Amino acid sequence: MNSTFYEFIKLGRLTKSQNTIMHNILKTIKNKLFSAWKIADEVAREKAVETIETEFEELNHIFGVLVLGSFIGMPSPPMQISLDLMPLMEKELILMMEKVDTANEPLAQLFSTFDIG
Repeated sequence: MNSTFYEFIKLGRLTKSQNTIMHNILKTIKNKLFSAWKIADEVAREKAVETIETEFEELNHIFGVLVLGSFIGMPSPPMQISLDLMPLMEKELILMMEKVDTANEPLAQLFSTFDIG
């Protein structure tokens, strides 16, 4: 673009073709900013979903420890309640066994969960 174009901008006078060009440039910038905003929003939502899934998994672990705490030496609910819940807690029992396997490295699991470092 030449220097006369910048002079027209300073004066506020643009020809119809120059006005159309400016309109197209501004429209393109607006569309690119809007698409960048959409991508950032999608990334933030995905990160939020992953965090909620991790928290849900940890709540399942806590529930398993509360109900099956006698396996690891914690006080647990009355045995009748634990036995009544046992058929419904197959997944939690498996998770409890996995926790025993990873008990030696709890920080490694935390670092992998929250993507630290």
